[in-house]
Amino acid sequence: MTEFDIEGQRVVVQESGLARGPLAVLIHGWASSSFTWNPLLPALSRRYRCLAIDLPGFGHSPAPHQPPTIAGYAEMVARLIEHESDRAVLLLGHSMGGQIATTLALRYPMLVERMVLLNPAISGRLSTRVNMLFAPHVVLERVPFVERLLAFAARTPIDYTDYLMKPSNFAELATIAPEDYKRIRADARRVGQGRTRAACFSAMKKGDLRGQLGSVETPTLVVWGAEDNIVPLRDAGVVAAEWPKADLRIIPNCGHWPQFEQPDATRRHIAHFLGLPPEKTANAIDQDVSQLEEIVQFLNNSEIAGNLSHTQRLRLASLLQNQAYGSRELVASVNTPGDEMYIVREGTLEVWLSPKVDDGTSPVRLAFMHTGQVVGELSLLDDAPRSADLRAGSAGVTLLVLTREALNALAEDDPALVMRMMQNLAISLGRRLRLQNWQAMRAEQLAHQSGALTRVLADTE
Repeated sequence: MTEFDIEGQRVVVQESGLARGPLAVLIHGWASSSFTWNPLLPALSRRYRCLAIDLPGFGHSPAPHQPPTIAGYAEMVARLIEHESDRAVLLLGHSMGGQIATTLALRYPMLVERMVLLNPAISGRLSTRVNMLFAPHVVLERVPFVERLLAFAARTPIDYTDYLMKPSNFAELATIAPEDYKRIRADARRVGQGRTRAACFSAMKKGDLRGQLGSVETPTLVVWGAEDNIVPLRDAGVVAAEWPKADLRIIPNCGHWPQFEQPDATRRHIAHFLGLPPEKTANAIDQDVSQLEEIVQFLNNSEIAGNLSHTQRLRLASLLQNQAYGSRELVASVNTPGDEMYIVREGTLEVWLSPKVDDGTSPVRLAFMHTGQVVGELSLLDDAPRSADLRAGSAGVTLLVLTREALNALAEDDPALVMRMMQNLAISLGRRLRLQNWQAMRAEQLAHQSGALTRVLADTE
């Protein structure tokens, strides 16, 4: 854990990821802690420096000096961002944390590059079940003696915590690991935080964001559990109506905790939005951020990704392996499995047709492939052996390599992106064939012209 002093307020933060990576700030919800983000931190940490906050009054952070408000929390997080980053950041928020994050983005759009919101408390109006069953409990907890008494009761057979929590927090058929539920339950019942919980219960209602969402400039992904009984789907309706630019995703068989109930689906949506690599290939990919951005910029002018969005190019770049070859070095041999396609990043790649065994002919160089061009896509897509040798040019070559495994993983996670990539390749191949046909016709035309000139001279003689 890391501690920050923000204008006299001590704030405890769970820090992970790349020390020099772009900053991701993660804000938990009501009656929770930084543990909220444990299922997502491993994936995010491969690209970002992650700061998962314990908001003042929750987790390990002491109570705020003043009664907490949504705007006050947003101001505190903004100060943390200003102190820790010289560029706009990725902001993630769950439940009340989503309300805080959106409030911050409205106030300081220059500080937030992207947002990911899980079941955000947009209106601050919680479900009828919460208001009927939780509200009386929350009111009682404001009194320290009663809070301690309720905490004691929670350790006895008369405990009713599970009756309140499970049906409200989780979908009926969803599963959650017992150790995760135990920690979520412990955060919600942490002794000494009753006053903060009660104050935040009221603060969410006062932080209503309806009527303001259309002003949010930040590209935002909103993920919602279809069976959320804490922040009901009516708030998702507000997002759909007022915030058409937001990417709204509803996950079935999921309640208020999509990152725990449906972690794979939640990670896929976030990976798609942020351009993170799929889990299947993540360990084999160089995650140096500066290199990744260079590849993203390069892909803008490549055959495979010329008209993709920045997010799509980032997603593709995260899958590519950078490989360098020296002068005339063999890259791939004829008749070997075509499990990789290559994008020429620097130098040239030569395509050679090898002679048949014992036919006495020499290898023939068929083509030079230059920067941005793609080689090997037909063998990979057809699952066929290679039809030619691939060698580095005289000055060597640097290639971006897309493996079959990576392409298949991407096709599972983002079929629309793969379809667009294939369309780009088809267009590129069509242009290449059109050029080759024109060159053949032009060569034939020049040959006829040359022949006619020869005959005229002969006749003159």
